[in-house]
Amino acid sequence: MGQWFQVKCKPSINIKNSVWIVSLCTLLYGVITSAQDQLITIGHFSMGEMVSWEEKSFAGSTQYQLKQRDGKSALYAHSSQGASGLFKEVEIDLKQTPYLSWQWLAENRLTGIDERTKQGDDYVARVYVVAKHPLFFWKTRALNYVWSSNQKVGSHWENAYTSQAIMIAVDGKTSPLNQWQPHKRNVYEDFKRYFGEEVEKVDVIAIMTDTDNSKGSATAWYGDISVMKQLP
Repeated sequence: MGQWFQVKCKPSINIKNSVWIVSLCTLLYGVITSAQDQLITIGHFSMGEMVSWEEKSFAGSTQYQLKQRDGKSALYAHSSQGASGLFKEVEIDLKQTPYLSWQWLAENRLTGIDERTKQGDDYVARVYVVAKHPLFFWKTRALNYVWSSNQKVGSHWENAYTSQAIMIAVDGKTSPLNQWQPHKRNVYEDFKRYFGEEVEKVDVIAIMTDTDNSKGSATAWYGDISVMKQLP
């Protein structure tokens, strides 16, 4: 935008025109800057970009690959009895950009499991945010926004392995398959609601499709992931 701005805002010889153009350009620059300040894209999958995303394996590997779905680039995830996630270390100030925005699509559900148990702790899709504690790892907190195969939308529970992670079903057993589902969450308020704490900063954004406990298979797609100051 810098070169375009300089060319379009070249001063005019006419003083009145000069003042008008400068004012217009100042206003335009302010609008663009404001919009940029309010939206930060963490996962730019629609642009075919996966910079700084790293994989962590827990049991085997989930296949992650940028592919075309419904005429646009998205992140394809397929798990067959495996569990690995992608994460990106990025410091997010929740006082400035508290809203997390993303969209995803699930092709199937996992049947015959109870996600509240260790044996059923598998999810077709999940996006989660992690707030690390600088000194005490046991004070690390995580919010997991999940596509639940057997729980109702809006339900929540402690992760079967640790009380430091809360699972929140933003999509559930009646959510439609093979349709993009958009979501926006106020992460700052969710930390207060589910942990009773005011968390002002998160350090990691992660995604995972996993089926290692259920020994099943699942396929999901992830769209862009962003944080923003306020809802549009």
